[in-house]
Amino acid sequence: MERDGQAANDEAYFYLKDDEVDESQYIYTINAILNGTARLNILLPTATILAFTIFAPLLTNDGRCTSLNHWLMGFFWGLMAASCVFFTFTDSFRASSGRLYYGVATFRGIWPFNGGSVRPMVVSDYRLRWADLFHASLSLIAFLAFAGSHSDVVSCYYPGTSRKVINTVPLVIGFVISVLFVVFPSKRRGIGYPFLLQRDALYSRC
Repeated sequence: MERDGQAANDEAYFYLKDDEVDESQYIYTINAILNGTARLNILLPTATILAFTIFAPLLTNDGRCTSLNHWLMGFFWGLMAASCVFFTFTDSFRASSGRLYYGVATFRGIWPFNGGSVRPMVVSDYRLRWADLFHASLSLIAFLAFAGSHSDVVSCYYPGTSRKVINTVPLVIGFVISVLFVVFPSKRRGIGYPFLLQRDALYSRC
């Protein structure tokens, strides 16, 4: 009788352990989705698109472009695209003193904006990787899609394009890129997000 009771207890114990593993995996999956969604604000070029939306009517003369407007708008478009890629590589770290520094990732590590010699404790964690180029490419595509669908830009460069195409393509591209950002999140924290310096369970397991 005692042996049967012990076997029943062991069986219940194993069932409990299996349930705990399943619950842990479920929580991890939910945290992965929520973390990826929260980081969309960093990866998607929202600030760049906002700046482009503000200045586009001025540089295109409300869609009635002259030759000068074409050149000005093209230069501004390229400048915004470059800034979009640049800010994808920005990151932040805390030095041994606890002070927060911002910089840009390079293949040798992070280069602080203040030009000083201070470096993070683990330099290899901040080196530029192929994943960063992947995220930069997605961010650039998202910006070009949304900027290219601006009504003044359409009137200036390709006025004969179908309205259905202009309205649909940016939404589809934005949705696909957002999903890719959630599935393949970036570890870069950008500028102005120091709370992401706290390592969570998601990235400690990656």
